[in-house]
Amino acid sequence: MATTPRRRAPTPAPASPWAGSEERQRQRQAKRNAVLTTAAQLFNERGFHATSLDDIAARLHVTKPTLYYYVKNKDEILLACVSKGLDMTLAGIEASRAAGGNVVDQLRACMQVYADIVMQPFGMCLIRVGDEEVPEPARSELRRLKSEIDLAFRRLVAQGVQEGSLNPCDPKMTAFVIAGALSWIGRWYQPEGAYSSAEIATQCINTLLAGVVRQPG
Repeated sequence: MATTPRRRAPTPAPASPWAGSEERQRQRQAKRNAVLTTAAQLFNERGFHATSLDDIAARLHVTKPTLYYYVKNKDEILLACVSKGLDMTLAGIEASRAAGGNVVDQLRACMQVYADIVMQPFGMCLIRVGDEEVPEPARSELRRLKSEIDLAFRRLVAQGVQEGSLNPCDPKMTAFVIAGALSWIGRWYQPEGAYSSAEIATQCINTLLAGVVRQPG
């Protein structure tokens, strides 16, 4: 009696040595972020004009042509760095306000976010690199976004004055003082300095909120 030959199980296809599109995109984004972070650090250390693509490639231990897989030129890198700093700041301030609390709590939280970010590479780059170094039309957009930081502080100060939780003042001028003082941290802060970033933020915020002149009683 004839027997039916048994069918062999199909041989599994070998795993592809090429990553799927999602994984490739993830890897590319991670490498682009590494380029931007390194560039921001160098811009902060040396200045934008004194930093070349060769410097960025050398810090990353790659060749200069490799950078062109992830960025077009140095202007694009600068724009991406300061944009990241702005996005982080605005998102942090919005989250602080959304968390609720009284006006003073919200103001302190927003100041804490801003102080923290200007001591990080992208936030520091946002402060240390002048708007004039960013080409138009991006320059105007960056200035518009920066004004939103000032407006966030201005609204909180105005609300606090109206409620009586803050001393009477000109909200516009007070917001300029707050944002200006906290921004300047990004220019003089040194990670290896005597004070930690947390200590700097706390002392600066306390000084701005309490003032320096001792009140009677």
